[in-house]
Amino acid sequence: MSFLHTFARKGFMLLLVLGCAQQVVAQSGDDEADSFFLGLGWNIGNQLDAVCDGVANENCWGNPSATQQTFVRVAEAGFTAVRIPVTWLGHLGTAPDYEIDKEWLDRVEEMVGYAENAGLKAIVNIHHDGADSKYWLDVKSAAKDEKVNKRIKQQLFSLWTQIAKRFADKGDFLLFESMNEIHDGKWGWADNRTDGGRQYAVVNEWNQTFVDAVRAAGGKNTTRFLGVPGYCINPELTIKHFRLPEDVTPGRLWVAVHFYDPYLFTLDNKFEEWGYMASHSNGAYCDEHHIDSVFAELKSSFVDKGVPLYIGEFGCTRRKDSKYEKFRKYYLEYVCGAARRHGFSLFLWDNGSYGKGAECSGFIDHGSGCFINGADSIVAAMRRAYFESDASK
Repeated sequence: MSFLHTFARKGFMLLLVLGCAQQVVAQSGDDEADSFFLGLGWNIGNQLDAVCDGVANENCWGNPSATQQTFVRVAEAGFTAVRIPVTWLGHLGTAPDYEIDKEWLDRVEEMVGYAENAGLKAIVNIHHDGADSKYWLDVKSAAKDEKVNKRIKQQLFSLWTQIAKRFADKGDFLLFESMNEIHDGKWGWADNRTDGGRQYAVVNEWNQTFVDAVRAAGGKNTTRFLGVPGYCINPELTIKHFRLPEDVTPGRLWVAVHFYDPYLFTLDNKFEEWGYMASHSNGAYCDEHHIDSVFAELKSSFVDKGVPLYIGEFGCTRRKDSKYEKFRKYYLEYVCGAARRHGFSLFLWDNGSYGKGAECSGFIDHGSGCFINGADSIVAAMRRAYFESDASK
């Protein structure tokens, strides 16, 4: 997600979450991941994934540089994991090696170290390099031209080989996620619906390339947990078209999705109320039943078949006054409880914004780790819903 991003979607959700309730944590080195291994996580969004003029830059979307204190306070707030989105644009050399700029990779490693020191699990990914098929992770072109697809897979393999080798000595607290929200620019409502499944197949191929690269990098990468998303990281499209990659190490792959339904409420701020307390209906996808229905289908498609799933992103923008902030708080609380009941981990999207309205999703200051925008009570409600709700119900 981008702070300036506008979603041109029609009632579908995106989700991607790795999670773990503190009471039910898989031990490092187990053969398979517990459904709650990651727990309730936090995205340090619009940070290392920020990009201006084709070059990723930590501060160019307005956030201060993250510090060790940031991650310590995130852990103190009750989060158990952090997703660190990373854009690599402007920091890659030319073919065939595509060498990553040392200074940029050092900064990624430093931030992973912050998470480790704070006792947080962490996810590192490739983020905006595939945004809207504008950059080198161009699914639209790859689906039309096998030569392009082959070149992209070579670059993807090289990039993940370098990342994995840098972190080869890191244990199970660190996960890798292949890519983020890959689509052709129309959020799942364009050529992917009419090209005979070619774009879906390309994303599945890229996930296989990612798994192969990480496993071949050696060290603890041979058993590292890996997150693999479907097309657009959309639940519906993931259920229908995702194919789990082959892996030499069984039980170490997670399906990743994102969830922002209904986006007119959560992202665009087109209406202020949601759920059974709303004074009037806001149309489809705007109640608790919709969340439970989607989560139940994801559970039956993956978790019940032994494939853990995490919601890599979910969230809701800040409202203009306290009356409507109650609906925001309730929505986030409900999503957390529903994720717990259905066996998912999940990660709150936080872009550090102090504003109100569309895409203003700030909860924690990225430089200090302090709560902002009165988010302490919201995070407390989320924490209770996830860690204290009854998963058997």
